[in-house]
Amino acid sequence: MRIANELLMLFRSRKKNGREVSLYEPIGTDKEGNEISLLDILESSDGDIAEAMDFRKNLRRLYKIFDGTLTEREKRVLILRYGMFGGEEKTQREIAEKLHISRSYVSRIEKGALGKLKKRLDSEEVL
Repeated sequence: MRIANELLMLFRSRKKNGREVSLYEPIGTDKEGNEISLLDILESSDGDIAEAMDFRKNLRRLYKIFDGTLTEREKRVLILRYGMFGGEEKTQREIAEKLHISRSYVSRIEKGALGKLKKRLDSEEVL
């Protein structure tokens, strides 16, 4: 989950100012014929829907580029380290023992893989 939070912070810092949408502009009507705005929907829901949708969109982007960007070893380290795909988070020491490499090498692999993903995500955001 930590990787997702780090990436979410990255995405927030690089948000594009796309098409502006008014929270007050009518987007439809309810059963009684009353106009409904986006603000009406957002206020009636629990939590921050826009943030959750943005997070899910960015997470899908991450998983989409994951396979094509990283080596098998990098993927394995990140999957183990961050409990991706429903797994349990492991410490660098646990990963080192499992892969029969040093903890410092796990750290270098992790750092390099995260750097690759960040670079790829940044370059795709420009497109």
